[in-house]
Amino acid sequence: MRTVTDETSSSPPGALPRARTRAAGPAVAALCGLAAAAAAVGAGEAAAAFTRPQASPVVAIGSAAIDLAPTAVKAWAVQRFGTGDKAVLLGGIYTVMGLAAAALGVLAGRRRGAAAALFAAFGGLGAWAALTRPQAVPTDLMPSAAAAGGAVAVLWWLTRPALSPDPSPGPSPGPSPGPSLGSGPVRPAGPGRRRVLAAGATIGAAAALGTAGRVLSDRRGDVSAARAAVRLPPPLRPAPPLPRAVGATVPGLPPFITPTADFYRVDTALTLPRIDPRAWSLRLHGLVDRPLLIGFDDLLALGLEELDHTLSCVSNEVGGPYAGTTRWLGASLPALLRRAGVRAGAEQLVGRSQDGMTIGTPVETLLDGRQALLAVAMNGEALPVEHGFPCRTVVPGLYGYTSATKWLVDLEVTTFAARDPYWVQRGWDRTGEVRTASRIDVPAPFARVPPGDVTVAGTAWATHRGIAAVEVRVDGGPWRQAELAADAGPDLWRQWTHTWTGAAPGTHRLETRATDGTGAVQPATRTPPYPSGATGWHSVVVTVT
Repeated sequence: MRTVTDETSSSPPGALPRARTRAAGPAVAALCGLAAAAAAVGAGEAAAAFTRPQASPVVAIGSAAIDLAPTAVKAWAVQRFGTGDKAVLLGGIYTVMGLAAAALGVLAGRRRGAAAALFAAFGGLGAWAALTRPQAVPTDLMPSAAAAGGAVAVLWWLTRPALSPDPSPGPSPGPSPGPSLGSGPVRPAGPGRRRVLAAGATIGAAAALGTAGRVLSDRRGDVSAARAAVRLPPPLRPAPPLPRAVGATVPGLPPFITPTADFYRVDTALTLPRIDPRAWSLRLHGLVDRPLLIGFDDLLALGLEELDHTLSCVSNEVGGPYAGTTRWLGASLPALLRRAGVRAGAEQLVGRSQDGMTIGTPVETLLDGRQALLAVAMNGEALPVEHGFPCRTVVPGLYGYTSATKWLVDLEVTTFAARDPYWVQRGWDRTGEVRTASRIDVPAPFARVPPGDVTVAGTAWATHRGIAAVEVRVDGGPWRQAELAADAGPDLWRQWTHTWTGAAPGTHRLETRATDGTGAVQPATRTPPYPSGATGWHSVVVTVT
């Protein structure tokens, strides 16, 4: 229904009809609210192009939502949506914003001031989120201020009352060649088609402005040329050649070395930090005798080492996909710690990324002889931006949440009591030691296979302990030893195969378990990833037809 407010209840006989104000109908009013929200997003993105992409109101609110979300919600999002969890989050924010904006547009038909105040409150929420980020600067306020100003201005303009003739009937002073202004149905002058067209044009202009702002942000922060210009020196300590039989040749089995483009990515960054290596530096401080500050060229000059290593994510459910193997290249992290002189009582090394993420690694683990790196390359090329360019940490034997600080800019040697890194604050285990895992990759879950002999194949890992054996069983029967591919070292996964003989028609359950290099058998009890990694035997159900 349209809201009508008459300026007068009646007109004197023979007088001209008086004007009255009309507000838009609910559908048009909702469209006006959506236009105001579009203006907010467009203005915010444009302003963020001149400050920081992370200060965009939507990105800032999304980042705050990630930080404030319960651990169970985070784990569910990764398991349900995988590496698309960030797109789902942003899509959810835009959806909620659109629904709220439509409601505020309808509210503006009755209480413009209240609706405008609530749009301004959205800008205040964005400002709060931006200014509470770990690396916030005062100018991060600007995109949210621009968003609030744009939304309020557009809402005020589109929902202004329109004037139309008073519909009350009255005598005409004389015959008229056509219908009088006061007779018949009244078509609203402002709330109708012109208001719809204005709202549509505003949405289009806001989309163009926001897109231009995003493109400008990408161009201003583009480090592709700087990355391409990196010249990696040959390693002083190259990795030994991989054994020829390190990979099982079974269709459907992942390659032993994961292509960089296929390497998993799980992190909390809604916008990727873009760091020019010429401006990058790494500070090592805290409980050390000699604090250090090194640049990228200094890091390359330390002498680089290669490390073949399987990295896995603690978010993996049993049989999960978040694991990959690559050849890393970087400087020795333990050597740098010894150069700085770690003091007695030091317990953890806290790495901080350029976007404020903190990851803690036990000092005892770093100095026990394993080959931990300040990595600058993977698979022979400088790190991709999404994997931490220009520098990240890699520590074999630990999940990424306690070992893999991407976009690294700071290392602090400290104690457990003095500092809780990001994930420890949220209840995750402080050590992050990788659990033993064996996964069936072939056949796929719910696959249909022919009767007779069926090839079963998969991958197992227990990084820094190695894999000594893998077993397979069918329908709860006796365990059978799988054939292991060549062992490339304890820091890498091992592929395996098994021939299931005499597969009979019907539905069957295949299970696998592994034994690590210490002789410990993978436990059968299923536990979730939180708080220290999933356990249990992986299984798949297949149909023999």
